[in-house]
Parts: sequence; C-alpha cells; structure tokens
Amino acid sequence: MLNFLEFSMFDLECIIRILIASICGALVGIERKVRLKDAGIRTHLVVALGSAMFMIVSKYGFEDMIQRSLEIGDEVIKMDPTRVASTIVTGIGFLGAGTIFVRRNAINGLTTAAGLWSTAAVGMAIGAGQYIVGLACTLILVLFQWFLHTTKIINRTSISIMTFKVAVCEKPIEKLRAILEQENIVVKDVSFEKISVNECRIVCVVKRPSNLSHIELSDRLCSNDFILGFEF
Repeated sequence: MLNFLEFSMFDLECIIRILIASICGALVGIERKVRLKDAGIRTHLVVALGSAMFMIVSKYGFEDMIQRSLEIGDEVIKMDPTRVASTIVTGIGFLGAGTIFVRRNAINGLTTAAGLWSTAAVGMAIGAGQYIVGLACTLILVLFQWFLHTTKIINRTSISIMTFKVAVCEKPIEKLRAILEQENIVVKDVSFEKISVNECRIVCVVKRPSNLSHIELSDRLCSNDFILGFEF
C-alpha cells in the first residue's frame, strides 16, 4: 500500500485532537450565539479546528524532512516547530478585528474578538496534545463569560451617543436629563441646538445599563410626548 494511504494510531490521535478542539470551540461559540453576536458557533468551531490543525502540522508535519536529512547526513536543515504556531496568534488578530466595530463612538465586539483569540489558544493547546489545559481553558472561558454577563455584582454599563428631537419648552435639557435618569441613564455631556420654532435637537453622551436593549428603551421613551424622536 502506498505510504500516503497508510493509517496509524497517531493519525487517529490527531483526528481526535481536532474533534476535541472543534467541540471546545463550539462550546465557546454557543455562549456567543446566545448573546446574538455575529461570531457564533461555526466561527469559533472553525477557529479552534484550524488552530489545532496548524499546531499539529507545526509539530509533526515536517518529520519526513528531518528523517530524510538524517539519512543522507545533511545537517544543514534546521526545523523550528514553533514558527507555524506563532503565526496563528498574529493571524487570528485580523479575524478578531473584523468583529470589532464603532457605531457613534460606542465600541462593540471586543469580547467576541478576545473570545476568538482565546479559542485559537484552546485549539493550539489541544493540537499540541495538552488536552487537560485546553479543556480547562474552555470551561473557564465559558463559565466566566456566562457569569460576568448575568451577574449583578458588577454594574455593567456602556457609553454611547444619543440624539434627541424634543419639543421646545422651558429648560429642555434638565427635563430630558430627568426622563433619562428614570431609566437609569446617566447623561455625561450635552449639546443643544434649536432647529425650528417647535423643535430642538439635543445630543447626549450617555452611560446606560448594558442589559437595557434598544427596543425596550425605545418603547419607554416614545411614550413621552416631550420626546419627538431619537436615534442611537
């Protein structure tokens, strides 16, 4: 039988490593998918799978060249098994950067980007044969992601810019600030512009709870006759 068709127990072990890495990546992706993030199960699974595969190739993919150099007595060939693995850390940064976006001075996607980076590390660890380390990292990553998202111990807030169109009245900024404070939204900075006889525009830098969705906030604010319209 041809050499490239031979199947060994080591090949089976490599396949098992890739499968375990894929499962670990999917577990991290499930947590992100539940949070409705763009990078979900498939993305994290593929990142972990690819990282494990690169790690296996980096460690074992060039053994035939080393063996050949030893047979012919060539001592010129020198192998660096960490070279391929080191490029994963750099390469995954470009993928993570694609999940980060800025919308009206509010930064989103940092946690997902960091999760992809950590998922690559999980894949590398399992690809290198460090099963316990990779599985432990997966468990820690998923548990802490879930815990820090749901716990109320930490006051989780986000800073964004909101533009309001409000009715002209006496002290409109103070009135708008009082309405927002009822929704636990803190106004950090304000700019005011009168755009017509009956309307004015107020742009606010606000600090609001992360668990307060745009839809829920819209329903509450639109019921107020003073606020004619707003956008995030």
